Amino acid sequence: MIDIKPLSALSDNYVWILGREGDDRVVIVDPGEAAPVQRFLAEQGKRVGAYLITHHHGDHIGGLDALLTEHDAPVYGPRAEAATIQRLTHPLAGGDRFSLDCLDTEFEVFDVPGHTLGHIAYLAPGELLAGDTLFRGGCGRVFEGTAAQMQASLATLRALPADTRVYAGHEYTQKNLAFARMVEPDNTAIIDAVAAVTALRDDDRPSLPGSLAEEFETNPFLRWDKPAVIAAASERAGRDLTDPAEIFATLREWKNAS
Repeated sequence: MIDIKPLSALSDNYVWILGREGDDRVVIVDPGEAAPVQRFLAEQGKRVGAYLITHHHGDHIGGLDALLTEHDAPVYGPRAEAATIQRLTHPLAGGDRFSLDCLDTEFEVFDVPGHTLGHIAYLAPGELLAGDTLFRGGCGRVFEGTAAQMQASLATLRALPADTRVYAGHEYTQKNLAFARMVEPDNTAIIDAVAAVTALRDDDRPSLPGSLAEEFETNPFLRWDKPAVIAAASERAGRDLTDPAEIFATLREWKNAS
């Protein structure tokens, strides 16, 4: 079993720390800021076994150079973004598999373009490191790719087992679920999720990870084939929509404007 802990960074980012009992090495996922990671390593007496990077945005790699200065370790990340993540030692693309002995775990890599063109996600058994592609209740903005690419990326992740836990890059869940209620105001699963997440955040606890099982019931960006979501997107567009990419694009533009 991998032990996964969140470190808060910047305004609303999470740096995920992966470890295994009996090993003092940890794996750092998307270190957007160095200071919280440095504090954790010092306080817990840990060493860095590897860094995993999902995409090139500064809030996901901004702390990498400083950390490597004091805690050198292999850096895994998207081959397609090697020009902007210049400290990569292990460039990866969808379909690749690799093992980290400090975790005694194999990872599978998925290409999930949309938020950025080279964005990747990492799957360990039962655990998905989704970066800024899939959030609890939402998804990332489409900055570099197209809506069709992002919808296809989410379809790839939607095909994973329902009990997969999702570790996203940001604490966006309350805002995401507020939008989900706009799309499906009568969806009781969303109403229940809002109450559960509100309780967590009121107690200053992370809302993550979530599960794909919950996302199937609550996340409009994974529910493009559900009648209520199709109807809401069609009303928003002012015409009947049937194509999943068009439904997704309408939802994403709606969320951007909300």
